[in-house]
Amino acid sequence: MASLAVVGTYAVVAALVAIILNVTHQLLFRNEKEPPVVFHWIPFLGNTVSYGMDPYAFFFSCRQKYGDIFTFVLLGKKTTVYLGVQGNEFILNAKLKDVNAEEVYSPLTTPVFGSDVVYDCPNSKLMEQKKFIKFGLTQAALESHVQLIEKETLDYLRESPRFRGTSGVVDVPGAMAEITIYTAGRALQGEEVRKKLTAEFAELYHDLDKGFSPINFMLPWAPLPHNRKRDAAHARMREIYTDIIKERRRNPDEEKSDMIWNLMHCTYKNGQPVPDKEIAHMMITLLMAGQHSSSSISSWTMLRLASEPQMLEELYQEQLANLSHKNGAFEPLQYEDLDKLPLLQNVIKETLRLHSSIHSIMRKVKNPMPVPGTSYIIPESHVLLASPGVTALSDEYFPNATRWDPHRWENQQPDKEDDGEMVDYGYGSVSKGTASPYLPFGAGRHRCIGEKFAYVNLGVIIATIVRHMKLFNVDGRKGVPGTDYSTLFSCPMKPAVVGWERRFPESFKEFLN
Repeated sequence: MASLAVVGTYAVVAALVAIILNVTHQLLFRNEKEPPVVFHWIPFLGNTVSYGMDPYAFFFSCRQKYGDIFTFVLLGKKTTVYLGVQGNEFILNAKLKDVNAEEVYSPLTTPVFGSDVVYDCPNSKLMEQKKFIKFGLTQAALESHVQLIEKETLDYLRESPRFRGTSGVVDVPGAMAEITIYTAGRALQGEEVRKKLTAEFAELYHDLDKGFSPINFMLPWAPLPHNRKRDAAHARMREIYTDIIKERRRNPDEEKSDMIWNLMHCTYKNGQPVPDKEIAHMMITLLMAGQHSSSSISSWTMLRLASEPQMLEELYQEQLANLSHKNGAFEPLQYEDLDKLPLLQNVIKETLRLHSSIHSIMRKVKNPMPVPGTSYIIPESHVLLASPGVTALSDEYFPNATRWDPHRWENQQPDKEDDGEMVDYGYGSVSKGTASPYLPFGAGRHRCIGEKFAYVNLGVIIATIVRHMKLFNVDGRKGVPGTDYSTLFSCPMKPAVVGWERRFPESFKEFLN
């Protein structure tokens, strides 16, 4: 026992010495060529806890003390943040020779998505893969997706146990996660895949999604329960997609017009056809990418509309005024209908502004990077972090920025897409787009190619819900829940339930009969 006490004493002394040395180094040995370091007591842990609890509060607090450029310690890694539109430009449009996304994200994403895709391959190959995927994101494809998404949403509102009867309460994130996996699966991957989105598949998806736990940035290989489930789920989902591909190769005359069929006929620039394993991995990636942002933003939209039912009624009246209907019974939605609903578009834009699902975009520094207009040089040992959500939450660009106000977009200046400069990273010409304070889908070579699909998916889902449901807060709650930052993708803090009732309960009863 005495020896344990001695060991304990030595450990405490060592910890105190480490803290003293760490503080002394921060106070006395500032490197003027590098951005200021956010003060922290404990080495290695640094500012991890305050950053992880509320990243935006952390960013705004640091901005007030240190300016737009500062460095904090995140689990032993010096992470340099550059906020504002200039920071977005510096990081998101940096040259490949200077920054690298793969080294940051591959340990986290590869066990989930699979090998040889996304961040587990050279950037040039990823750009080719993004070009292949754009097959399902063309204008014609988006137009064809609308009624598929509407049908999936309607079927869910009529048949899901979560919406049993003519009124009740619903767990919003749970419901929207299910709706969006069905809409993304049906629209992006076809009827054949949609039929496999059973309870088993939903459970697999849930287990795979747990692989995005923040701890996996550090310990993706650890034999933790959620990692074992992640690996088993990935193997089973890959098997499901591979079986579909093999069956199609056995019946080559039965042509399809979906993403799998397209990928089966794609060839890399080096002449190699896309291997079946990579097709399966791209399909897993596509499903998760198509579902994540839509699930989060549709949840926040439902919660916002329940907290402000008058806005939901404005959306309903907008449809009555602009779309064909007879006694409240609307014609099926068409792609062009979305352009006739500007308030709906503004509700989605405003929700994306306040509730961006990704608060931090990181890059590994590969070469010393001078920061224009300053004396700073970011060394290779650092990770760069951009947070476009900070400008979206700044009063400088959006007066009374913390207030959810879709009508603000009626007077908002049009987004400034740089100076109109376009660039082709290998998957088609896109705007560099970093001069705008509103970048919910990122910018640069890693800008989300599914941006247009997300707007269509969200627009159709919300429009359909508005047509058929009234929403309201329950138990006297006001406003919306806080944000849960404990996962990689920000989401509403639980419990996040709302009350609902059908607009036309008699029609629902007729449907049951």
